[in-house]
Amino acid sequence: MKGINRIFQVAHPFNQLIHPNHRSDKKQIMKPQSFKSVLKNFKAVFLDSYGVIKNYNGLIEGVPETIDYIRSQGIAIRVLTNDASRSRTQQAEGFHKSGLKNIAKEEIITSGMMAKHFLEQKILSGKIGYLGTENSAHYILQAGLEHIAVKDIDMNKMEDISAFVFLDDEGFDWNTDITKTVNLLRHRNIPVIVANSDKLYPVSKHHVAVATGGIAKLVESMLSKKFIHFGKPDTQMFNYAFEQLNRTGAFNKRDILMVGDTLHTDILGGNKFGIKTTLVLSGNTEAANAEQQINSTGIIPDYICNSIVD
Repeated sequence: MKGINRIFQVAHPFNQLIHPNHRSDKKQIMKPQSFKSVLKNFKAVFLDSYGVIKNYNGLIEGVPETIDYIRSQGIAIRVLTNDASRSRTQQAEGFHKSGLKNIAKEEIITSGMMAKHFLEQKILSGKIGYLGTENSAHYILQAGLEHIAVKDIDMNKMEDISAFVFLDDEGFDWNTDITKTVNLLRHRNIPVIVANSDKLYPVSKHHVAVATGGIAKLVESMLSKKFIHFGKPDTQMFNYAFEQLNRTGAFNKRDILMVGDTLHTDILGGNKFGIKTTLVLSGNTEAANAEQQINSTGIIPDYICNSIVD
């Protein structure tokens, strides 16, 4: 843990901007704190799912007790996840099966929900092509339009495709279907939606896999195009959670804490939205390299905790 106890440059938490009062000789020591000591200052907490509540081994030990403690303090909970593969009903069922039975589906907000709302409002005709699994397509693409996997698209009838969605990192042949996606989007000027903006995710303690957002970024780079991204760090999910929260009470942004394990999604997203952020070291960001990542990115959390159970 010595790396975290070293000195960090002070930066404004919003949008990676340097604080206007910052001077090169002003420094601040950021040490891991007890999550409970941080939590007591807030009326609501936004929790990332992967790396905060669960990891590659399943539910993180002690999380159910932590959730019970949060509720005992009268603090509202929302789970904000960049997962477009399952509905929030399926997400809640997954939590329940793993042993976390005190999270309701209404408390879960997914990037897939945001993508689904966009498609329902914006895409009114034609077919929606997708890269991902049939399950994720069935959940998200219920906009009354036909959806079709990229492998099944007839490249001689591309004019039928009115939108394209990057859904999941499974359910397709990486050697052929990504290439087919590139060729489709070279020729069709259509809205392209990225339902999960995560670029990678851990599959073990020391290894990661390429996520949907990483595939989409690769295709964006090749085509020099800009796609429509949903999920953290973009603000749609935060706005939705904030509005939903305020239907149950009166909350200001200063009342809310965003807790996540990834600087570029959870922490940057919370900073951009204008709420306090806590980086936990139980997922993507490890204690050994947290200082280096914070210094190199300029994405500064307000707090650091080992985990929410610490």
